[in-house]
Amino acid sequence: MPEVKEFQAETKQLLNLIINSIYTHKDIFLRELISNASDALDKIRFLSLKDPGVLQNDTELQIRIEIDQDNNTLIVEDNGIGMSYEEVIENLGTIAKSGTKNFLEQLKQAQSENTIINLIGQFGVGFYSVFMVAKKVIVETKKWDQDKGVRWESDGIGTYSIEECEKANRGTKITLILKDDLDEDENYLDQYKIQELVKKHSNYIKYPIKMKWEEEVEAGKKKITNKILNSMVPLWNKNKEEISQNEYNEFYKEHFYDWNDPFDVIHFKAEGTTVEFTALLYIPSKLPFTFFSKDYKRGLNLYSKNVFIMENCEEVLPNYLGFVKGLVDSPDFSLNISREILQKNKQLKVIRKNIERKILDALKSKLENEREKYVEFWKEFGKVIKAGLYQNIQEKEKVQDLLLFESSTSDKNMVTLKEYISKMKEDQGNYIYYAVGESKEIIENLPQMETFKEKGYEVLYLTDEIDEFLIKLMHDYEGKEFKSISSSNVKIDEKFKEKEEENKDLLQKIKEYLKDKVKDVRLTDKLKESPACIVSANEAISLNMEKTLKNLEQLPFEAEKILELNPDHQVFKILTDIYHKDQNSEEIKDYAELLYNQSLLLEGLEIEDKTTFAKLITKLMIKSKK
Repeated sequence: MPEVKEFQAETKQLLNLIINSIYTHKDIFLRELISNASDALDKIRFLSLKDPGVLQNDTELQIRIEIDQDNNTLIVEDNGIGMSYEEVIENLGTIAKSGTKNFLEQLKQAQSENTIINLIGQFGVGFYSVFMVAKKVIVETKKWDQDKGVRWESDGIGTYSIEECEKANRGTKITLILKDDLDEDENYLDQYKIQELVKKHSNYIKYPIKMKWEEEVEAGKKKITNKILNSMVPLWNKNKEEISQNEYNEFYKEHFYDWNDPFDVIHFKAEGTTVEFTALLYIPSKLPFTFFSKDYKRGLNLYSKNVFIMENCEEVLPNYLGFVKGLVDSPDFSLNISREILQKNKQLKVIRKNIERKILDALKSKLENEREKYVEFWKEFGKVIKAGLYQNIQEKEKVQDLLLFESSTSDKNMVTLKEYISKMKEDQGNYIYYAVGESKEIIENLPQMETFKEKGYEVLYLTDEIDEFLIKLMHDYEGKEFKSISSSNVKIDEKFKEKEEENKDLLQKIKEYLKDKVKDVRLTDKLKESPACIVSANEAISLNMEKTLKNLEQLPFEAEKILELNPDHQVFKILTDIYHKDQNSEEIKDYAELLYNQSLLLEGLEIEDKTTFAKLITKLMIKSKK
């Protein structure tokens, strides 16, 4: 007669919560059963290393899955170490121990389903996930050194029964009598559904997972074979010297859904006192077209001893490297680890630090040894790295040497910041000069570029919207301050102040005419062929930032502008002649408006009144003919 045991009241509550609270994660029951079977096989295999006789004539260690549609049952069986009568009570009665009360208290406080699942893993009650899909569970097991087997049975409601039974072979057979109200996508009697779950969660279990596979070979004729559902040997556990580049590439394409070969592969194993893990990382060669959409999933896949436990874990990658794909396998992960626990996991921080360093080292190696390939990579992912660095500027020291820029002297391979400072002129001071524009061609035609070209000062070309925001946040590189050529306080020649003093009244008059548009009007020595330019009066908000933020509708105020005039230009000489003849001449106002709007155009900014601008040009054209 079977011995019937009643669960404690709190355990009944526990089972009710497990069965009814984790409804969106029912599929994990199969992973739990397979993982438990794999552990049992590990134990008998370990014993057999010392004494091969323990295996007797049952030497092929395996896990078998059987579908019985007629009886609505799913069976998972292994020929592992098995359990004795006492061990069945101990292992399958875990939730009835003193830890149950603590588990229940934490379960009630759980804020999400992921947290609940993690708690199941922590308290060793993963087996009970079977009651999410089964109305009755029967466990038949026999320990390798026992004569009798043990039968355990429960409906997960209030009691379980246990008794000795006859069982021919060692190991454990778990029979699930499935619920009648499972959803259509929870058809666990469909061989393709079982295959899908094994591939997803247990593909790299090192023992074969076999199932009778039925397929139609001719009309009305079917063929039944014993099919192995899992791959068993994960690529990342192989020796790197034994893996071809093609194998790496095919694994990447199959698992991460890319048509292109990766830019680089990083495969390494870390062994330390705090954590042990293996990582297989891929740097893509092309940016996914969905990367900047809210639907794009970043992060690495997590495995625990070859068992898949989480997809797209963001915590193992810094934001600025969010394009990297791959996986991490660590025996230190809990099978049911949750994102909440991951965020507080010290071991995970060690893993993240190691992964970040390896990726950065790989990118630096490409930059130094395969420059052209790195430039192509940068054209694809430069914006991502810069945007990520902008959000995590504390990573500046790690990333700044990977940045590439077009410049006034760079070739097709662009220039790094380190290369820039190595080429600085002796009289350049402590500044790294940059210019902002929508394209290289637009920047090269900026009036402010004229003197910098003449003096041979290299100028970085910032053509991405993020560039100037990042540069300002970085502030400097190895003590050299970033300085915009359109900055109001860029001075090329201090002797120039005398000319400003001589023409201060004219400049004041122009400023009065443009009082609602500019903060100041002054002379500049930055121009050679152009008559005027617009610069920003505020170092914090430049003209380009104003334009970018206006496009994003995020700027509550405008950048303050300064109109700078070239005193050596013919236009300025005409202005001084007009002013000396008649200080209140209407022509001064016309020239002021024209130079201001012309400067806006060259900066790529909108003219405030296009009609008036056109009329002024026509008016001055007519006057020039008189």
